[in-house]
Amino acid sequence: MLTPISRPEIPSPAWQRPIGKGWEKPYTVRYASNLDDGPWHGMPLGGFGAGCIGRSSKGDFNLWHLDGGEHTFKSLPACQFSVFEQTEDGTARAYAMATEAPEDGKLSRWSWYPKERGTYSALYPRAWYEYRGVFETELVCEQFSPIWAGNYQESSYPIAIFEWTAHNPTDKPITISILLTWQNTVGWFTNAVKSPTVQVRDDGSPVYEYRPKCGESEGNYNQWIVDNFRVGCVLRRNHEEPGEGDGQIAIASITNPTLDVFYLGKWNPDGDGSEIWDHFAMNGSLPDIEDETPARKGEQTATAMAIRFTIRPGKMKKIPFIVAWDFPVTEFAQGINYYRRYTDFFGRNGHNAWSMVRTALKHGDTWRKNIIDWQKPILERSDLPDWFKMALFNELYLLADGGSLWTAASEDDPIGQFGVLECIDYRWYESLDVRLYGSFGLLMLWPRLEKAVMEAFSRAIPTEDETPRIIGYNQASAIRKAKNATPHDLGAPNEHPWAKSNYTSYQDCNLWKDLGSDFVLLVYRDYLLTGAKDVDFLRECWDSIVRTLHYLKTFDLDNDGIPENSGAPDQTFDDWRLQGISAYCGGLWIAALEATLKIGEILEEDTAVFAGWLHQSRAVYHETLWNGEYYRLDSGSGSDVVMTDQLCGQFYARLLALPDVVESQYTESSLRKIYTACFLKFYEGKFGAANGLRPDGTPENPDATHPLEVWTGINFGLAAFLIQMGMKEEGMKITEAVVRQVYENGLQFRTPEAITAAGTFRASHYLRAMAIWAIYGMLTGF
Repeated sequence: MLTPISRPEIPSPAWQRPIGKGWEKPYTVRYASNLDDGPWHGMPLGGFGAGCIGRSSKGDFNLWHLDGGEHTFKSLPACQFSVFEQTEDGTARAYAMATEAPEDGKLSRWSWYPKERGTYSALYPRAWYEYRGVFETELVCEQFSPIWAGNYQESSYPIAIFEWTAHNPTDKPITISILLTWQNTVGWFTNAVKSPTVQVRDDGSPVYEYRPKCGESEGNYNQWIVDNFRVGCVLRRNHEEPGEGDGQIAIASITNPTLDVFYLGKWNPDGDGSEIWDHFAMNGSLPDIEDETPARKGEQTATAMAIRFTIRPGKMKKIPFIVAWDFPVTEFAQGINYYRRYTDFFGRNGHNAWSMVRTALKHGDTWRKNIIDWQKPILERSDLPDWFKMALFNELYLLADGGSLWTAASEDDPIGQFGVLECIDYRWYESLDVRLYGSFGLLMLWPRLEKAVMEAFSRAIPTEDETPRIIGYNQASAIRKAKNATPHDLGAPNEHPWAKSNYTSYQDCNLWKDLGSDFVLLVYRDYLLTGAKDVDFLRECWDSIVRTLHYLKTFDLDNDGIPENSGAPDQTFDDWRLQGISAYCGGLWIAALEATLKIGEILEEDTAVFAGWLHQSRAVYHETLWNGEYYRLDSGSGSDVVMTDQLCGQFYARLLALPDVVESQYTESSLRKIYTACFLKFYEGKFGAANGLRPDGTPENPDATHPLEVWTGINFGLAAFLIQMGMKEEGMKITEAVVRQVYENGLQFRTPEAITAAGTFRASHYLRAMAIWAIYGMLTGF
C-alpha cells in the first residue's frame, strides 16, 4: 500500500508524446461517412469484453466502450484527476490534470493543466503521465488494467488502476492532495433505439442507429464507503434483475494515519464546479458531505474524493486509485442478453463494483508484476528495435477497445465466447478474411480464446439463412447465408452474434473464394502452433472442413481443380474484381487442401477426394499464372498488376510446414518484385506497400480504391513473409514505414485498415493490424 518506492520505470520503447501537444496535420478520414474522432486517442483501460474507457495524451477520459460492440467518444470533464500542491512558504497551486477546459463553459471555476508540461507514455496495457515544470513535486501517474498473456481470469476484469507516485526533490516538506472526480453515468450505455433499422451507408456497408442514453441520469445516486483501510464511492442506480446499462461504478483509494481523506457525495458536473474547486484549490480538501439523494429528471450527478498527504524532503509516496465498473449484461437484439466473462468471478447482480475495488487493492502490485514479467523478455531483446516493441504491444489495445465481447462460460463454451469487431465502421465480429492475419496476437498470447472463435465459425458453417438481402456494391438480391459456406463474420451487436452470421451485405460473401480456405488454414494453424496435441479441436472442426471445401469446389466451373473468381469483388480485397484463377485465392486453396490432408491423416479420415483436387490444382496454378517474374493477378483480366498479397497461400504453407504451393525461386522472385514495385516505387517507401501497382510502380487505374491503399495488416503480413524467406531487412523496412505513419500522425490506438499517400485513412480501430504479431513470430520462431 503506502510505502516508500522508487520512481516508476517507464520502458524505453513506450510510445511518447508531450502531454496536450496536438498534431499539425493528422490523418483524416477518407470517406465522410466513416468514423473520425480526431487524433486524441490514448491507451484503453478495462479487460477484454468488460467494456473499456480511454484516456488521451491530454489527460481527458474520452472513449466509452461500455456497451458491447458500440462506440461512444466524448470527453466527460467531470471524470478527472486534479492535483493540489502547497509548499512550506504557503504557495499553493491546483490544476485539473487535463490540458483543455470544456468547450461548453462547464467547470469554469477549475484551472486546467498547461500544455506540454510533461510526457505521456504508453506500452499496452500500461501508460504513464509524467508531469514536469508546474509543481515542485515530481509527479507520475501510472495506469493499467490486469491484462497479461495466458491469463483468462483477470484479463476480463473491468478495473483500472492508477498509481500516483509523488517525489519531493526539495529540502522542505510539500503538501499534496490528489482529487478524483467522477460523473455518475450508470444507465447511459445501452441503445435507446431498441430495434434499430439497418440501412446501407454510402460505401455500401450496413449500419444501424446507435443512440446511447447519455445524460439520462434520473435516479442515479452516490454512496460514500469506508471499508477498513479502503475508502471511496459507489455510483449506482437501483435495479432488480440487471439489464444492459444497469450496474455500478466505483472510485476508491486507501486511508491510513498519514493521510487525510475528503469527499463530496454529490455535486453538479453541469455547473461551474465551484462546490469542488473552492475547497480543493484553497487547501486540497472537500467539504465532507455525504449525499445519496437521487438525481431528478434532467439533473446530472457526480462524486468526488481527495487524498491529502505531506512528503518530507527527498522522500516519495505512492497512492493508488481504482476505477471499477460492473455492467454485467450485454444486450444484442432486444431480449438477447449475455453475461460478461468477468461475472464468472464477481457474480451477475450488478452490485459488485466494491468487490472489484477490494480485489484490485489487494492484488494490484502482483498484477503489475505479472505484466512486467510477461513483457520483459521481449523488451530486453537487443535484436528488436524499440519502435517495433512499442507497436507490438500497443496494437493489442484492440482486444479491449474493439467492441470486444467475452461471454460467461457455459457447458458448451468452457472459456466463454469471444469476439472483436472488424472495426467500428464495419461493425461485425471476427471477419474471417481479416483475421487470417489479424488473429496472430490472440493465437500467440490467448490461444484458448483463438480456438473459441474458430469453433464458433465451425458451428456456423453448416447453418443456412435464406433471408434475402440487397447487396451494397451492385444492388443485387442474395440470401444471407448459404448452407456449408464459410461465413464472413460471426454477426453484429444489433442482432445475435454467433447465432446469426454473415452480417455484412456490402458483398455476397457466399460467393467469396478465400473464406473456406482461410477457415481450414486457421484451424490447422491453431492446432499446430499450440503444441499439435489438441486433436479434439481438429475433430470438432473436421465436418465443417469437409463441408466448406465441397461448397467452395462448386465454383470450379471448368473442373480444373481450382475454384474461379467470378469477376465480382469476391475475396478480402472487396473492391477488386478478380477473374478466373487468381494467385491470391488459388494459392490459399492449394495450401488449404494440403492442410486438409494433414488433418485427415491425424484424424484417420478419408481424404482421397481432396488429394485428387490438389493434384489437379497443382498442375494448373503455376503454369497458368507465372509470367517469368511474379504471379499474375488472375487468369482472366489481363492485368499486369503486381499484387502485394499474391502468395499468401505460400506464406501459410511454409508457416505450417506444408509442401510449397510454388517453388522457392518463384517465391523469391515474386517477393523481390512486390518489394520494388509496391513499396520502393510507391512514394519511395514512405507509407508502406500499396496493395497492387504495375511493375513500374504506377497505378493501373489512378481512381482505384483498394489497389492504391496501404493496408496496415497486409503490410505486416507481407513483412512476416519476407522475413520467412530470409529478407529480414526488407520486411523490417516495410514494418517501420507503416508503424511510423500510424504513430506519428495521430492514428495511435485507432489503427486503421488503410492509409493513403494523401494523408487519409479508412476504417479505424481495425482488426487486421494485430498481424504485427506474425512478424514477431517469424523473428523468434513462434
